[in-house]
Amino acid sequence: MWPDTRLCDLLGIEHPIIQAPMTGTCTPALAAAVCNAGGFGSLGCAEKPLDRIRREVAELRSLTDRPFNLNFFTVDAPRTDPQTLARTRDRLKPWYDRFGLGAPPDRLPDLKPGFDAEKLDLMLELRPRVVSFHFGIPDASVLTVLKGAGILLIGTATTAAEARALDRAGFDAIIAQGWEAGGHRGSHRVTQPHEGVGTMALVPQIADAVSVPVIAAGGIGDGRGIAAALALGAAGVQMGTAFLRCPEAATATAWRDRLRAATEADTMATDAFSGRCARALSSRFAEEMAQHHDPRPGFIQMYALSGPLLDAAPDEEVSFHLCGQALTLGRDIGAAELMAQLARDTRDSLARLSPR
Repeated sequence: MWPDTRLCDLLGIEHPIIQAPMTGTCTPALAAAVCNAGGFGSLGCAEKPLDRIRREVAELRSLTDRPFNLNFFTVDAPRTDPQTLARTRDRLKPWYDRFGLGAPPDRLPDLKPGFDAEKLDLMLELRPRVVSFHFGIPDASVLTVLKGAGILLIGTATTAAEARALDRAGFDAIIAQGWEAGGHRGSHRVTQPHEGVGTMALVPQIADAVSVPVIAAGGIGDGRGIAAALALGAAGVQMGTAFLRCPEAATATAWRDRLRAATEADTMATDAFSGRCARALSSRFAEEMAQHHDPRPGFIQMYALSGPLLDAAPDEEVSFHLCGQALTLGRDIGAAELMAQLARDTRDSLARLSPR
């Protein structure tokens, strides 16, 4: 029995462990394996076309009959002023010249909001157990429609103030995402790479601030970390980096190799690739861009400028391998085996903290 069963009761799961919705690496096979092992699987849907979301959900449902989470970004359609674009193109020109790419693009794509009416209609069609949001809170009318359809809502907070806003908006659970977390920081405003609150400091403050179950995220890589999060007041955890080396994950070979060789000091928070802060393995490009921190083009328009470099440059020069600071705790094992190990080690850790 877990010390706080609210999250398990809410989601109908055995273990209070959510597999993070990593858009580039989580797959229906990974999410299903986590679900079938008693946890809560997720699919990152933020940048995917509607047809792909529909196909992946169909595949996921063919592999499990258990509930799951679909995740979206809560961002407006990006807008980049001409001065910011010109400054960024100047900053990138030496890198483009180095790899024979010509001039950086002088136009950025027009993009839709992160969650729009089409995606809302799709959620009403697919009816996942949970829809989760990153980067903020959708309009109240959207939340009303989703909740009216019986869909649970989970949102990300990086401060206690953001958590209180989610609680007031009617979210059913809140992710307290610490600075150590891999991937994009879920702050409700654009932040600088150096900003952030660590998980150990953040979780108890959010647990005190809200009435709903809190899910700790960031720097949690094994059962000891899960036990620590539960001791801090969380009802469960969300883990992403821990699953990157599972065979079910779509983690590229070069990414897996670097994860095996890297240390806890080899990640950095950078906005050089997408236009918003994300923790990833360090690269020379990201380190150089951090030395001249000008405003970036809007999220995710910045990909139009960084993408050609990612395609052309060697991995050690330019890469965007998202992962958190607990990366050395990862293992090359299947998701079901990992889930069993995490649950067992968490119970062992909790038992050591409460000797009879």
